[in-house]
Amino acid sequence: MENSLKQSLSLFDATMIVAGSMIGSGIFIVSADMSRQLGSPGYLLLAWVVSAVITLMAALSYGELAGMMPKAGGQYIYLKEAYGPRLGFMYGWTVFAVIQTGTIAAVAVAFAKYTAVFIPAVGTTNIILDLGFLKISAGQLLAIATIVIITYINTRGVQTGKMLQGIFTSTKIIALLLLIIVGLIVAFNGHFIHDNFQNMWSASSVSDKGEVLNPNLTGWMLLAAMGGAMVGSLFSSDAWNNVTFISAEIKRPGRNIPLALLFGTLMVGILYILANITYLCILPLHGSVNGTDVMQQGIQYAKDGRVATAAVSIILGNAATYVMAGLIIISTFGCNNGIILSGARLYYAMAQDGLFFKQATQLNNKGVPAKSLVFQCIWACVLCLSGKYNDLLDYVIIASLLFYIFTIAGIFILRKKQPNAERPYKVFAYPVLPALYIITAGAICIDLLIDKNTQKNTLPGIIIVLLGLPIYQLLKKKQSSV
Repeated sequence: MENSLKQSLSLFDATMIVAGSMIGSGIFIVSADMSRQLGSPGYLLLAWVVSAVITLMAALSYGELAGMMPKAGGQYIYLKEAYGPRLGFMYGWTVFAVIQTGTIAAVAVAFAKYTAVFIPAVGTTNIILDLGFLKISAGQLLAIATIVIITYINTRGVQTGKMLQGIFTSTKIIALLLLIIVGLIVAFNGHFIHDNFQNMWSASSVSDKGEVLNPNLTGWMLLAAMGGAMVGSLFSSDAWNNVTFISAEIKRPGRNIPLALLFGTLMVGILYILANITYLCILPLHGSVNGTDVMQQGIQYAKDGRVATAAVSIILGNAATYVMAGLIIISTFGCNNGIILSGARLYYAMAQDGLFFKQATQLNNKGVPAKSLVFQCIWACVLCLSGKYNDLLDYVIIASLLFYIFTIAGIFILRKKQPNAERPYKVFAYPVLPALYIITAGAICIDLLIDKNTQKNTLPGIIIVLLGLPIYQLLKKKQSSV
């Protein structure tokens, strides 16, 4: 049995974890819902740009903490050092309860939905067991199977996991680039560049059933709509911080982790913006819920939200459905590999502090925390059986943003508490950049909490975070009584 984690991941490997964990299914589908909430090409693109910018600001800020504390557990360690073990545990608890496992479940369900394009019998609409209070579909079972398979692969060693990550992430980046390049070439033969952008800042909102909710979004109503719409773009841009969980296994962490955060988030942010420009150049933004083809449906009412499929259908015709389904299958599988690989290291770090199952401290003969991987796998599978994709998405975003804010505020605290600590990298434009992130992310959190369309899911997300307090007290009481 190995008794410690080994540094075996290069800058390329770390960057593939950042980018691969970020690119799942979101970029291919969430623009439909965002365009219904905003009804404006300009504000749709602005939502993606703002998401990319604040994600990059956060990543640049995390670089200082990652270089300063290159330990397994990453963000959990940063919060513990800045605020004490209580807040560190609340973060770790929330990661296990919903942020990491909820994302794993949501991405696995998306994998199953797109596999059903080729094999309809494994779709989420094929109910295998109906207990009244609980319905289990073939799609949910397939999602669970993929989580189990990826977990097993990662118990076989970090070398196996990183190889899988490199292959899948490189494939989906190349495929996304091809979609953008070919799409923009084709777009010059159409008229939607002019149609979408001639009045690009006129905002309105419609429901998924085609009802006009607000024909003229301005002022505070527009800001509220932007916040709600950005749930999709932020979720699609999340999980970049997972590379910090695996810090102890990255070579030259003081240099490579900050660089991986920069390269990974910048690359994905640019790809996401270009992908949405491509959608808007090929398809009309406005559409009809009763439309019979992709042009009549537009981006707003693309079938099942599959905007990328609708765009590619203009290029490839009927084959687009299968091409895009195949790409999303690759994308979601690779995304979950990165998330599953890295998440287990956080629980390993918590267990070493006596704040998680004791068995999670054990490394197997391949030098990985296999039992930590198993605990993560079990709970993610449970979440596959409960809660819808969008519910999990909303729970994840509010919880993630809150802890990003606390972590980046921790930079200010640690500069005072530990002024002489080694900092191979210092955050760019300190203190302006981290302060700007805190203000921006805080405003989005407030928006999500007061917007009636999002608060039904964000409030449970807050409750999950707060549940960590009594659980922490119980664990500390148990420790003191031993």
